Amino acid sequence: MSTSTFTVVGMTCGHCVNSVSEEVNQVPGVTGVDVDLASGGLTVTSESDVDEAAVRAAVEEAGYQVATA
Repeated sequence: MSTSTFTVVGMTCGHCVNSVSEEVNQVPGVTGVDVDLASGGLTVTSESDVDEAAVRAAVEEAGYQVATA
């Protein structure tokens, strides 16, 4: 099992959290998603290393951006 963390920019409400969760849950291999509205934190649990580009694309599909370090 693998866990990856990201920071999502632009979320303002519970609907935002639900949109991000739904999109990221569709990424192949993802087994769990936890989104924290207050911090923008996104924790993705997967069977093996998750495809970060696929997670970023899913977040963008939901209408938000993943912060770059």
